[in-house]
Amino acid sequence: MFVAGNLLSALASVLDVLFQSLEIVIVIRVILSWANADSYNQFVKIIVAISEPFLSPFRKLLPPWKMNGLDLSPLCALLSLYFIRSFLIATLYDLANRLH
Repeated sequence: MFVAGNLLSALASVLDVLFQSLEIVIVIRVILSWANADSYNQFVKIIVAISEPFLSPFRKLLPPWKMNGLDLSPLCALLSLYFIRSFLIATLYDLANRLH
């Protein structure tokens, strides 16, 4: 039982870091879009490649052209990530503590 608790605790820690990293990448993407960063820059390409799979579903729900050009997909993605992170990580830690 202790091994399963430790495994869940470690999994929760890793997922927490991954979710936090993804949130940072999305914020960087927003800042880069405001700064009109060069789309041929390798750093910009990496940020777009990481963030686009998480932003595109929200763009389908809220197309920017319907919002007078305002893209709300980063805000929706960040709120969703925050909710999932709060729920999932807390649940995994709770389960890990019960197994200790």
